[in-house]
Amino acid sequence: MIGVFLLVKWKVGAIVTGKVTGIQPYGVFVSLDEHTQGLVHISEITEGFVKNIYDYVQIGEKVNVKVIAVDEKTNRISLSLKEANMIRHKKIETSLGFQTLKEKLQQWIEQAQKEKQ
Repeated sequence: MIGVFLLVKWKVGAIVTGKVTGIQPYGVFVSLDEHTQGLVHISEITEGFVKNIYDYVQIGEKVNVKVIAVDEKTNRISLSLKEANMIRHKKIETSLGFQTLKEKLQQWIEQAQKEKQ
């Protein structure tokens, strides 16, 4: 019955805020509420190689995570810091006007190539 509850409450794809409750060499445990904890595997902390997890999170820190899997048989929730941060960065870029830079980039590249000739 708990597995069904997990599936209903924690939907895959949702971005939620949790609190870091433990750090192990393989990942980070995040408390989502008083009854639910999920794991951010070390590969889901950030892009690239993670040498020291403590460079990215600390126990007690509140973090935004994306629910990437819910296993009702084992009652485990897999989370991702990097996917939650990718979504957050996309929103920030758009709201701060980076879209204009994207539109101008090709024009600037062409202009630089003409100047080289």
